[in-house]
Amino acid sequence: MPSETAEAVREAVHRGTAVCGGVAIGPLHVLRGAAVARREAAATPQAEVAAFRAALAAATAALEAVLAAEDELAGDILEFQAALLDDPDLIEPIAATIALGTPAHDAWAAAMDTEIAAYREDGDPVLSARADDLADLRTRVLIALSGGEGGGGTTPAGAIILAVEMTPSSFLALDHARIAGVATTGGSPTSHVSILAKARGVNLVVGLDTVPDETLEGATAILDASDGTLVTNPAPVTLGEAEARRAAGAAARSAADARAADPAVTADGVPVRVMVNIDDPALLDLIDPAICDGVGLTRTEFLFADGAPDEDTQFTFYARLLAWADGRPVTIRTLDAGGDKPIPGVTFDGEANPFLGVRGVRLSLGRPDLLRTQLRALARAAATTPVPLKVMVPMVTVPDELERVRALLAEAVAALEAAGTPCATPILGTMIEVPAAALTAGTFDAGFYSIGSNDLIQYATASARDNPAVASLADPLNPAVLELIARTVAAGAARGVEVSLCGDMASSPALAGALLATGLRVFSAAPAEVGAVKQAIRASVSNAPEDGGDA
Repeated sequence: MPSETAEAVREAVHRGTAVCGGVAIGPLHVLRGAAVARREAAATPQAEVAAFRAALAAATAALEAVLAAEDELAGDILEFQAALLDDPDLIEPIAATIALGTPAHDAWAAAMDTEIAAYREDGDPVLSARADDLADLRTRVLIALSGGEGGGGTTPAGAIILAVEMTPSSFLALDHARIAGVATTGGSPTSHVSILAKARGVNLVVGLDTVPDETLEGATAILDASDGTLVTNPAPVTLGEAEARRAAGAAARSAADARAADPAVTADGVPVRVMVNIDDPALLDLIDPAICDGVGLTRTEFLFADGAPDEDTQFTFYARLLAWADGRPVTIRTLDAGGDKPIPGVTFDGEANPFLGVRGVRLSLGRPDLLRTQLRALARAAATTPVPLKVMVPMVTVPDELERVRALLAEAVAALEAAGTPCATPILGTMIEVPAAALTAGTFDAGFYSIGSNDLIQYATASARDNPAVASLADPLNPAVLELIARTVAAGAARGVEVSLCGDMASSPALAGALLATGLRVFSAAPAEVGAVKQAIRASVSNAPEDGGDA
């Protein structure tokens, strides 16, 4: 009895915000920041400048190696760092300071600390969202400058990682198959690390009300990523209950995956289509198309990673995707660059607020040469499938933007026909990410609507996706967000066109019931979540008027 009491006293529950996953049990591993040894300055300022530029080159090479090894999602997130390392507006003033006698370590650290503080304190949501990326880059260059490799030591098998902050780089450096989960005191459910964790199926809790303590190293812990808790030194009864929940969760996930190819029909008999999101061509070799009802979102930004691709390169991928779908409907999104997805040579540098600037269709219409090439490739690909190809336009705010794209598409098709090149006119639809578009969706002559919930939540709640200070406001269940989705679904039903949702909300089984209640009948989820989302739909009732069922 005394032993049980002592055990109960040592048990501690730390609360945070659930992001993704279920119950994990394992030893805690406190992840420390990369140790950066301070190097001795070179004998002359000129030599110190040379050392600084060598460190930038080494950091760039290391970053490029990560980009080459990772998928498009990780590449999009890390591209910002790569762009900064090549930005003379950032680099040259620092080099000038070093040339005047300041050690490279001090010059780089001071400049980056100033930038990070400004990003976090400016109040601008996009700038705040990038502070973690800057901190990541700060450390990356300092490690290169010192000649070290950084790192936080060996991670025990089955460990639950505990950290103050988790940068995209440190997350990608983890062996995701080896760890049980991750818990951080910083971060937000919409941060880049959260997006990566969802894509890789890693249990994650952020915003813990505790600071990692090295004395917790190796302690038994329970991470419940479904309710946002971390229990350290659990009592036997707590551990036993957690083991039962973990086993039940694993069984439920296994059962859902086993039925992934079965249709999704609600408990009251309403059929729902579940599509998949494709953001990396490698997925085509890993996913059985039988699990889905088609492709609801194809991100094309990866095609532009090394600059603007030519028409044939794009056509080859689009045709491959359509062949993989094997007659199922496919939706391909035109280039969605800008915001937090800069592409060197394509996007504009120095925008005060990129998320509210030239991104998505605004950028494409400003670069009609790029858009024409993409539309030609899409029109050619449309001729290779028995099911009409759908092309959706991102970040549309007013109907005129969609009509301008339609005019360019008509020109592309006419030119291809005149040249005798096989082609077809895809169905042109619009993404609904901007509240103004959601409120006026019925005025768009769109062949379909696709709701981008990530941006819609961000804009509707004025809460930056990567700013932990406002993470609690970026709530997908905010009545205003659900109202905007319901209005879009109603507009689609009134016009007789399909409405789907392709943002993170569609990949969350816990949100299936709320989305069904808006009248939504087409989900587009991350491939790993298709089985669980279908299972959640089967366990839900439609809760919506019958006239919303065809939307």
